[in-house]
Amino acid sequence: MSIPTSSFRVIAYATEAIIVDLIPFERITHINYAFLIPNEDGSFADLHNPWKLKQIVEGAHAQGVKVFISVGGWGWDQQFEQMAAQKESRSAFVRNLVNFVDEYNLDGADVDWEYPNPDQSEEFLSLMSELREALPADIMLTAAVIAYGDEHGLGITPEAFQLMDFVNIMTYDGPDHGTMAQFEKGLAYWADRGLPPEKMVLGVPFYARPDGTPYSRLVAADPAAAQVDTFELYGVQLHYNGIPTIQAKTRLALEQVGGIMFWALDHDSQDEHSLLLAMDQVVFGEIK
Repeated sequence: MSIPTSSFRVIAYATEAIIVDLIPFERITHINYAFLIPNEDGSFADLHNPWKLKQIVEGAHAQGVKVFISVGGWGWDQQFEQMAAQKESRSAFVRNLVNFVDEYNLDGADVDWEYPNPDQSEEFLSLMSELREALPADIMLTAAVIAYGDEHGLGITPEAFQLMDFVNIMTYDGPDHGTMAQFEKGLAYWADRGLPPEKMVLGVPFYARPDGTPYSRLVAADPAAAQVDTFELYGVQLHYNGIPTIQAKTRLALEQVGGIMFWALDHDSQDEHSLLLAMDQVVFGEIK
């Protein structure tokens, strides 16, 4: 059974490490393939494993799941800043991304210029405006944004909200990585900024901090790690989300916003401890 794409969204980010045959398409509504890397001149670096994206599109579309390309990601802000500041390079970016979406038969583009500051708000708005105008009407446009607070949130203006189908809020990382307080604070921050709740998609981590250990490795070391949010592995105290917290966050998202997303699908376990399975149980009302 698939979730209707017109209602609550369950969005999986997947990296080039994903094993396509293991993707549970029946439990998601969207999959964001990460990342297509931008250059300062508006071109893109060659995509790793393009055959894998083609396989994902084929499998996803067979089950009514939408596929997006995520552009950028952490560490590429300088490329975005330089590209978006010039009309010529911005136009090249838009043209190349539209062509990429068409070539791979994608359903949308997810712009992961994660940290535009207030001085770059006009460039961000121009980039999104030009993308929205150039993309076909049935192709969706989204962005990934910080959880809350600092100046980088102000780089994304309410005018930009109107151009996007929804916004992926990265309510993870930082000193409060994965806490329920961070999740709720992210919701409140973007609501106060004027982002409509139906356009909010709140994020959860499938990995631990401080070192990025995948959740699958934690439960492989000790299945009891699935039921808690802290675990010591090789002498390092790790912070993440276990099943109870994932389910609590999913309930909150169902009640108040338009969806939930996670980084990343290839970090999940492939057994009864799966975080996506736990999320799916809440979405379909199996957990009360």
